[in-house]
Amino acid sequence: MDRPDFNFLQHSRTQVKRVCYFVFDLLVYDNHDLTKLPLVERREILKSKIQFQSPRVRIAEYFEASADAMLQSAREQGMEGVVAKRRSSKYEPGKRSGAWAKFRLNSGQELVIGGYVPGAHGVDSVIIGFYRRSELVYVARVRNGFVPETRRQVFARLRPLVAPDCPFVNLPEKEKVAGEQV
Repeated sequence: MDRPDFNFLQHSRTQVKRVCYFVFDLLVYDNHDLTKLPLVERREILKSKIQFQSPRVRIAEYFEASADAMLQSAREQGMEGVVAKRRSSKYEPGKRSGAWAKFRLNSGQELVIGGYVPGAHGVDSVIIGFYRRSELVYVARVRNGFVPETRRQVFARLRPLVAPDCPFVNLPEKEKVAGEQV
């Protein structure tokens, strides 16, 4: 089996045969809401009740180890990071309860917000890039991690900074975000 590669997954259109989907949680089963059960119980139901028809769909394993041990192992394997969640945690839609954490390990690049795409709660996504010499180079739009309240807070902080000109030297689809540059 190949190593996990999130970047490959995001940018691959032709290599779909190589993609595996790892299931790690079950929120509803047989019309029963499982979100009030602890993660460990939801995973037991997942393992005992769900039969996957494809070898490309698998149940993600979990490890009971210290954060330091998991991070060291991920580093040694050259992985991008670790996602951790408390075994006893309930599922809380739209909340950042602190029951789970994501640790990124890949070599970093400082990114800046150069714009945003407006949305129903203020900001739909932020547009990020990095400076190459004196030019701001577009990297991506980021939507993940924003619950409605965070979107409103980010919008309130970005709105006063709007400028008429696009700060990116290579922003695709400038017309979709015109007038919303920070």
